[in-house]
Amino acid sequence: MSNLDPQAALSVCGGRGFVVAEPVRELLSPRRVQLGESTVVRRLLPNLGRRMVGAWAFVDHYGPDDIADESGMQVPPHPHMGLQTVSWLHEGEVLHRDSTGSLVTIGPRELGLMTSGRAISHSEESPKPHARFLHGAQLWVALPDGDRHVEPRFQHHTDLPTVTAPGLTATVILGSLDGAASPGTTYTPLVGADLALAQGTTTSLPLDPDFEYAVLSMSGEAHVDGVPVLPGSMLYLGCGRTELPVRAESDAGLMLLGGEPFEEEIVMWWNFVGRTNEEIAQARADWTTGSRFGEVKGYDGPPLQAPELPAVALKPRGRVR
Repeated sequence: MSNLDPQAALSVCGGRGFVVAEPVRELLSPRRVQLGESTVVRRLLPNLGRRMVGAWAFVDHYGPDDIADESGMQVPPHPHMGLQTVSWLHEGEVLHRDSTGSLVTIGPRELGLMTSGRAISHSEESPKPHARFLHGAQLWVALPDGDRHVEPRFQHHTDLPTVTAPGLTATVILGSLDGAASPGTTYTPLVGADLALAQGTTTSLPLDPDFEYAVLSMSGEAHVDGVPVLPGSMLYLGCGRTELPVRAESDAGLMLLGGEPFEEEIVMWWNFVGRTNEEIAQARADWTTGSRFGEVKGYDGPPLQAPELPAVALKPRGRVR
């Protein structure tokens, strides 16, 4: 998924110095962003209060949207570098095309994992015909310096491991949770899990005290460590936790995101994750001139144009603003 903001801002984030080293309860509100022709997303990361959770650097939540009489998601070809994109759906389908030749339809609770590495381009659209409702999340994972120039690839996993307890089914999207490990490739210690909770469920999830965590609410009403978290909001939890109490006031869907605090400071602008302003500017130039990022074949429409770079010097601001 692309960041379609025409006024894309440069941000520097990462580094352990700004990590909350103890449990907290910091509720993050979303910013609404138009994506493509008809999709409005709720952007939780980067946020005015926080830029990263582990290596998770970008989180959009969208839907549920009734697209029965609409085109649905239509995101033209656009570039990525230095990151992984994670596509996760609760309802609907997304047709993924990329410059490595991938052509895959991603369905509910299937992992679409694209590792951009040094350079890739892709498009995303609702297939024709498509389901009535579209509801999901799009997330980015920053790649560490030693792996950010790997060859691009796309992985589609339809059979993911689950952890169950009375009233809870946790699907492990990336990393591992309570002994269950996702087949998706990761480059830093992290976890992503989808939590389906039945109304009235009270349970506790095992956590790694060295990880920092956040919980994104997808649907329903749940209390996370005593804090009500409503759909489209995210609760940042800090580090130092060994378990996380959760209570469902209704049938609810949550996403647990966590990982070791990201060591490196990164520069994130538009659809690129790099380390310097010069590197980002070169990536923009390469996309504009049609080099390096390859070609997405089969999409009916032109690729996205890159926004103008801001004429400002980069100033490290750490993981929080």
